[in-house]
Amino acid sequence: MTDQELFSLLALLKVDGVGDITGKKLLNSFEDAGAIFKAKSSQLAAIDGIGSVVMKNLKDKSVFEKAERELSFIKNNNIQVSVFQDENYPEKLKHCIDAPILIFTAGNMDLKKRKIISIVGTRQITSYGTEFCKNLIEDLAPLDPVIVSGFAYGVDIVAHQAAMDHDLQTVGVLAHGLNQIYPRTHKKYMAKMEEKGGFITEFWSDSNPDKEKFVRRNRIVAGMAEATIVIESADKGGSLITANMANEYNRDVFAVPGRVTDKYSQGCNNLIKTQKANVLTSAADLLYMLNWDIKEKSKSIQKQLFVELNPDEQKIYDFLQTNGKELLDTIAIECEIPIFKLSGVLIGMELKGVIRPLPGKLFESI
Repeated sequence: MTDQELFSLLALLKVDGVGDITGKKLLNSFEDAGAIFKAKSSQLAAIDGIGSVVMKNLKDKSVFEKAERELSFIKNNNIQVSVFQDENYPEKLKHCIDAPILIFTAGNMDLKKRKIISIVGTRQITSYGTEFCKNLIEDLAPLDPVIVSGFAYGVDIVAHQAAMDHDLQTVGVLAHGLNQIYPRTHKKYMAKMEEKGGFITEFWSDSNPDKEKFVRRNRIVAGMAEATIVIESADKGGSLITANMANEYNRDVFAVPGRVTDKYSQGCNNLIKTQKANVLTSAADLLYMLNWDIKEKSKSIQKQLFVELNPDEQKIYDFLQTNGKELLDTIAIECEIPIFKLSGVLIGMELKGVIRPLPGKLFESI
């Protein structure tokens, strides 16, 4: 995209009445954004949903001044810009009807043909939620997924930190422009996130983190991922909005169950009860429901004649050798390994090529 094309596109997005859906209709009908401003009224009127108000607003010259300022900010700060038709625009987000026409990114992210999951939840994360989130990401690390969240307090920042601890790409979706960071206390994480991953936003440099922008931000969190995971949530909250959006986009949604008396498990329990989310008790649940075949990764690992197993792995292997196919829960009980830890051990064993998963949360030795 040339500077002139980007300038015209920025100007179009500043026209009153031109949102993501209307803008896409216009862009699909003309060669580029610049041609829209030069179009005749009869050409514009022929497009469904384009009325007299939008045609009048397209003559507002002030949009070009705003576009010029934003283009200057983009160039001076090395901001990357992707339009919804671009190859480097998040693939799954392209299929969401209300996805932003433009997204602005900072960092070093590579989202092409990647396993992407979004992790959301309360800002008042408990020790239970923290432990589960860290263990989940540790168990998924061998698959090298991209971890997406909103860079807020609580579940968001725990997910980002856990991803960085395991050298995974992590992407923060922001509810404001790239000229600032919110909350300010998270500025200390920015440099490390941008080394491998970074930040995405649809908002311009003059956009502040207003309440309504967080709701808009959530559709990107839900839309760009294969699945959305709610770690903890009260009976109301932004993470439940994200889960509903993910359902509307026909994405998989998972929720971590908790005690009925726990305030920050009520939202998750309700999602499960109303069948708006799958139960998530371990990484194995996610792998099974998403049909993520860990054998794809193990193909790249050279077959070894003798495989070294740690004590837990050896215990599980011997148990499966003796008993044949066994359920995840049975393995955990008989081998005396907690399920949250067992999931990661099983993934490691699959990568070593000594066990394989079967439908119904069954495993067998090879």
